[in-house]
Amino acid sequence: MAHRPKRTFRQRQAQSSDSDDAEDPSAESGAPRERTAPGPQEEGPPSGGARAEVAELPRGTRGPRGRGRVWASSRRAPEVAPRADSSGGQESRTADLSTDEEDGAHHSSGSNDDQSSSSDNVSSLEEKESSSIGEEVISFLFVRIPDAAFIQAARRKRELARAQDDYISLDVKHNSTTPDTKRNNDEDPESEPDDHEKRIPFTPKPQTLRQRMTEETTSRNEETSEDSQEDENQDIWEQQQMRKAVKITEGRDIDLSHSSKSQTVKKFDASISFPPVNLEVIKKQLNNRLTLLQDTHRSHQREYEKYMQDVKSSKSTIENLENSSSQAANYKFYKSMKIYVENIIDCLNEKMINIQEIESSMHVLLLKQAMTLMKRRQDELKHESAYLQQLSRKAETSTNGSLAIDEKTQCILEDIESRRIQRRQARALSGNCNHQEGTSSDDELSSAEMTNFQKSQGDILQDHKKVFEDVHDDFCNIQNILLKFQQWREKFPDSYYDAFIGLCIPKLLNPLIRVQLLDWNPLKLDSIGLKQMPWFTCIEEFMDNNVEDAKRDTSSDKKILSSVINKTVIPRLTDFVECIWDPLSTSQTTSLINHCRVILEEHSTYENEVNKSQQDLLKSIASRMKKAIEDDVFIPLYPKSAVENETSPHSKFQERQFWSALKLFRNILLWNGVLSDNTLQELGLGKLLNRYLIIALLNAIPGPDVVKKCNQIVVCLPEKWFENCATRTSIPQLENFIQLLLQSAHKLSGDEFRNEVKEIILILVKIKALHQAESLTEEYHLDHLKSLIKEV
Repeated sequence: MAHRPKRTFRQRQAQSSDSDDAEDPSAESGAPRERTAPGPQEEGPPSGGARAEVAELPRGTRGPRGRGRVWASSRRAPEVAPRADSSGGQESRTADLSTDEEDGAHHSSGSNDDQSSSSDNVSSLEEKESSSIGEEVISFLFVRIPDAAFIQAARRKRELARAQDDYISLDVKHNSTTPDTKRNNDEDPESEPDDHEKRIPFTPKPQTLRQRMTEETTSRNEETSEDSQEDENQDIWEQQQMRKAVKITEGRDIDLSHSSKSQTVKKFDASISFPPVNLEVIKKQLNNRLTLLQDTHRSHQREYEKYMQDVKSSKSTIENLENSSSQAANYKFYKSMKIYVENIIDCLNEKMINIQEIESSMHVLLLKQAMTLMKRRQDELKHESAYLQQLSRKAETSTNGSLAIDEKTQCILEDIESRRIQRRQARALSGNCNHQEGTSSDDELSSAEMTNFQKSQGDILQDHKKVFEDVHDDFCNIQNILLKFQQWREKFPDSYYDAFIGLCIPKLLNPLIRVQLLDWNPLKLDSIGLKQMPWFTCIEEFMDNNVEDAKRDTSSDKKILSSVINKTVIPRLTDFVECIWDPLSTSQTTSLINHCRVILEEHSTYENEVNKSQQDLLKSIASRMKKAIEDDVFIPLYPKSAVENETSPHSKFQERQFWSALKLFRNILLWNGVLSDNTLQELGLGKLLNRYLIIALLNAIPGPDVVKKCNQIVVCLPEKWFENCATRTSIPQLENFIQLLLQSAHKLSGDEFRNEVKEIILILVKIKALHQAESLTEEYHLDHLKSLIKEV
């Protein structure tokens, strides 16, 4: 920003050569002579911020030709109005504060012509200079000069003080004396006392008005200089910031001088000068700044390139070290396996909650269905038995001889008969004419119940498919997981076996196998077998590919499949047996036995290992069958008069219950080979045959039907129970049954039942009761059967 150069203005007065000695009458009287320019600002106090700078030459110092000079400069005040057009407003307001003017001395009109002409020439030159710049000077130059009344009052006060000889008033508030005071005394010899009359000043002399004005003007000049410099620095900074922030578009002429008129007029201190500023200087500074930034950017770029080169070099060094050392390769593989195992464990731990919830939902759904069927069967049995008991006693009958039945019992009986009719029709269509009443499972559900069950099951299976839909195959596919460990076993077999990975794999695969078993129901004949499941085949392939196992005596990999079955499959089977399995259902029992045989026989290769899960499964099977015998077997005993007629409701009900118990007997003995012989003999023979079936046969009417039922009982008995009967006697638990056969033979000894007796002898031969069979052949002269007995 270009600054306005400092300007000074001079005012000269023509004086005579003896102006020092001349005395003006007005000076003697103390009247001041001050030259002020008239103007509107003389009447009131000066504007705020206006400053006046007055420089005064000391007395005795003269310029050329003995003329004194006064230097004054000022800035325009911010509040000053624009310049007036009148000539009076264009005059410069100056004050000549010289000693001659203070004392009222006038320029002598009697000076010589040379001095006058010289003075006039100089005055004219100054007037020309002032007129050329007067318009600008008037706006900036203000001198704060006291008015005439103030000066007159001050002089009168001073004269009164001098007139009093006794004392000088102490209330004079002036500064200490200055050389101007001495000069005034010298100029006024009449007012100066004699030497003997002079008083010794014990206090500082009061300052004159001139001295006070001079000091005030000097201090204000200093303050103005400081304020002007601060204002100018602030103005320069603001102007630079505005020029940086505002981008002046091409073709747009912005008149900074015009816009500055509407703003507050800036202060200007002529005493401060700044070097000229132009576009070239600014451009040079910007170029220097740009060059510096470019150099900094290039240095940062070189540093960045150096760092990138170091990173590439480090990576290449790492790769070279990894490829050059087998230990590095081993470390890399182990690190990758560690990360993989940690990730898969975290994934499975996160999914276990969903898996358990889905398993629980499916278990609750199947349990609800099983409990519904079981409760319905028990309620129907109770109501039908109560109805027949009332019917046999004939205790409550109406006048017309009909039995009074409540509505609930009537509805239950009608529902039972409706389902039986549907089953008969279905058997007739299938051609099964040898079916016995009471051997049906009676597990039909209504269409509404079946629809609700299928819908709920479908929703659960749909949720089951979403468990691992957001997981990569490497973490949820059993085959991919086993391939990872197979690579470890092939590359580093020693560390693989030392880490006992074969013991960890079953635990790792447990959640994944449980997900695949969610829709697996071992109680259905059409359910998929374990050997056909994907996880089963994957584990078998993993075990078959283990070449290293042939060199090892004991390997944990050989036990992976059996461990998976024991820890995952058997607990699920146990839940089905305890809560859902119905021992009276032949289809459920047959399917369950098939799965259990695969689990317990084919994969229990280690005889020394009798794990807890297998023991729990077998105990739960025996416990469930025992509970079925106690809760579901009921064979009523009616008078012979009530059961003689085979079409009577008592006879039909008793027949159905006998064949239902015989069906349970058959289902229990189907577990031969899975459960121990002692368990089966205790349940089947001790609790069911001897307590229920034999008692029902003893109370039945003798005839071919009894022999038929006995023959069905013997068919259910396992043959291996009679393979080692060297004593020609049967097992102890069949003693009551043998006695039943002998009694039936004696009752049927007539000619019309001769074939039934032969059938009884053959039954005794099957159960190895040979002594009893021989006694019957001799007693009834059945010699053609002796050869058959001897062959056994």
